[in-house]
Amino acid sequence: MANAEDLNPRATMLMYAHPSMHSLARSIVQTCDDYRDGQQLSIPTSNSATQVTPTQSSIYYGYRPSARKVVLKDDIRWDHFADGFPKLFIDNVKDLAGRDVIFIGSFHSPDAIFEQLSVIYAIPRYLARSVIFILPYFPTGTMERVDREGQIATAKTLATLLSNIPLTARGPTQIMLFDLHALQERFYFSDHVIPRLESAIPLLLQQLKTFPQQDLVIVFPDDGATKRFKDMFSVYSFVTCAKVRNGDHCNVVVKDGDPNGKHVVIVDDLVQTGGTLIECAKACLGKGATKVSGFVTHAVFPKNSWSKFAHSSNPSVKFETFWITDSIPHSRDIAKNEPFKLLSLSALIADRLLGYDLVPSV
Repeated sequence: MANAEDLNPRATMLMYAHPSMHSLARSIVQTCDDYRDGQQLSIPTSNSATQVTPTQSSIYYGYRPSARKVVLKDDIRWDHFADGFPKLFIDNVKDLAGRDVIFIGSFHSPDAIFEQLSVIYAIPRYLARSVIFILPYFPTGTMERVDREGQIATAKTLATLLSNIPLTARGPTQIMLFDLHALQERFYFSDHVIPRLESAIPLLLQQLKTFPQQDLVIVFPDDGATKRFKDMFSVYSFVTCAKVRNGDHCNVVVKDGDPNGKHVVIVDDLVQTGGTLIECAKACLGKGATKVSGFVTHAVFPKNSWSKFAHSSNPSVKFETFWITDSIPHSRDIAKNEPFKLLSLSALIADRLLGYDLVPSV
């Protein structure tokens, strides 16, 4: 039975989640509860954790002892009709009226997109006071431009669909996105929603603190990654790779920087088949790098392409560690295989909520 605090619309926020994101949602709620209860917080990573006491600052905003409570609801029925189309129902739907709502989603497949849009469109119409849509992975981000007539920029299409979320009593829905492929994509959204762009790089920086700084070099597989992430690694040396066309073939070479004698960590926003990361690793090893590791926020890996990095498959290039986050549901399964290590977004998301959204409302 809900207690008085859970029923107070100003003392709590309601959280809903797509079934594929329930694990992340539960972890976010637990992290927020730990802060409110004054307990020591362990920022979750794969094999290690950074201890943060309630009197210390968190990654950005710091401890909020008066923060509002987050209540995780399991009131959405995610069923399907015989033809495969979604059969959706929100139990206790009147609970939404006048409430601030968080929805944790994952657009990891086209059918998942449709059913979640259906729900997120409905929530404001049931008189939710405000909505925060946490969508860690924006799947069409790599199709953000048209290089020749006939191409379709599906990043704009998906942004348009999200921009049509109805307004709430307190205005536009906020959409929290992690490491959007191209920052200019924020302008694909209309003024009916507010994109909140976040990064998972702080999770990697925590891991890198366990290594001697002088032994590491950060490697970016292309100029785009360099422009995007370089300023986040100001205390580290860095290397930029580039693709060079040689006839019908395209080779990856070290363009700038020196990896000789270093443990290189290749950083990018996402990985698909992993071919570019492997070629980048080979280029660095060819220039004298001693070890190779990698980090991506979004481990897309279609058709089990992660297996080419698995130690069990005797890979052509052995990565010491490959850090990934749980922005995509299948990341948890991938992380069961060496060299993958899972860094959960839960602490970062809880930190953002505690620092702004869970501050007591007026």
